[in-house]
Amino acid sequence: LFLELQQQSRGVFFVNVISRIQSTKMLGGKSYTLRGSVSLALVILILFMITLLVSEDNPLHTSLFDVKRQFTASSSSSSSVCNFAKGRWVKDRNRPLYSGFECKQWLSTMWSCRVMGRPDFSFEGYRWQPQGCNTPHFDRFTFLNRDWIVLEQVPKRLSRCLLQFLFSRMQNKTIAFIGDSLGRQQFQSLMCMATGGEESPEVQNVGWEYGLVKPKGAIRPDGWAYRFPTTNTTILYYWSASLSDLVPMNNTDPPHLTAMHLDRPPAFMRNYLHRFDVLVLNTGHHWNRGKIEGNHWVMHVNGTQVEGEFLKDIKDAKDFTIRSVAKWLDAQLPLHPRLKAFFRTISPRHFRNGDWNTGGNCNNTVPLSRGSEITGDDYGLVDTAVESAVNGTRIKILDVTALSELRDEAHISGSKLKPRKPKKVSNVTSTTPIVNDCLHWCLPGIPDTWNELFIAQI
Repeated sequence: LFLELQQQSRGVFFVNVISRIQSTKMLGGKSYTLRGSVSLALVILILFMITLLVSEDNPLHTSLFDVKRQFTASSSSSSSVCNFAKGRWVKDRNRPLYSGFECKQWLSTMWSCRVMGRPDFSFEGYRWQPQGCNTPHFDRFTFLNRDWIVLEQVPKRLSRCLLQFLFSRMQNKTIAFIGDSLGRQQFQSLMCMATGGEESPEVQNVGWEYGLVKPKGAIRPDGWAYRFPTTNTTILYYWSASLSDLVPMNNTDPPHLTAMHLDRPPAFMRNYLHRFDVLVLNTGHHWNRGKIEGNHWVMHVNGTQVEGEFLKDIKDAKDFTIRSVAKWLDAQLPLHPRLKAFFRTISPRHFRNGDWNTGGNCNNTVPLSRGSEITGDDYGLVDTAVESAVNGTRIKILDVTALSELRDEAHISGSKLKPRKPKKVSNVTSTTPIVNDCLHWCLPGIPDTWNELFIAQI
């Protein structure tokens, strides 16, 4: 319509638009017929606003019509030359991007630090500024279903109506996160960002389409999938902590042993890859002896159990799996030319004076006490396993390790869990240390930045 106004006389344009608006589909997909003087007045008001916005005499004209070109040029040039992993944390008065109180529909309570009673929130007020380039400002309307920037000067309600006419960015697309609980945090972050943290009853739960339903007796399903009906955009998450295929060995022999096929990606990914337009993988923190034995996972390669010295070291097994899944995915990409694949690097832990079960903590509340800038290639802040695996492939790396390392104050820490009750053993009271969470992040928080860098690279 904007382009037509530039090419037609305003009289012809008004007639065309009125004929379209008199019976059209508005927000939510419902059909409405506009009749009478009230409807005509509404149409005239909308047309007046459109005319005002596109008038060359109006300073907003340049912003509306040039900002798409600026945004597109910035995005394409940034993604080709910009190293998003290098840069600095800067204060931003527009943070956070959503409210942890209001985003209860998507956000797990245990990760909403405001809900859990954390008293300080200075960690929410920073954004990542890449070195030598900029990331596009995240706007949920732009991301989900429009390729235009919404100006703050345009009234919110009018913006929503006008932008329904414009092309989508994520229309008819599916974004999939597959990984561990940090991947789930990134998924929940994106849901909160896409909805602005607002209640969104129109968003549909379509987990059943992907087999993501809670099994009988389970605490939760293996993942979630939600669809925004106005743009047919689907965002989903599937839990796969190791990115390997897990297959029960013998269901009749408790505890159930599970074959952990290191050279085979999860069945979910193999079965639904053709439905994805964007895929983000991650793994890392479940690769330790305690997790593997606790989950009764038995490592397999080539269909047989791993024995002897082969992959005896857990790190070697992890690296082998990451290489295997990257190699498999890279081979699949030519068969799915529209698919953009990312491998996110590991998110750092910040336990001090112990580990999660031995009294370790991350009680610092001062932002950037470890520094605010990443300028070089610090070997200790690089996920060498992921970098090596994706090198030379079509898979893009989403490097968040170093920039997240600087934000130890943004973890959940002790605001999530209460001290365990003392246990009495043989008339002796033993106290279990307070459990601090220095692995997961408060939301809103650091995973929002991961998503901004992810979106910039899309």
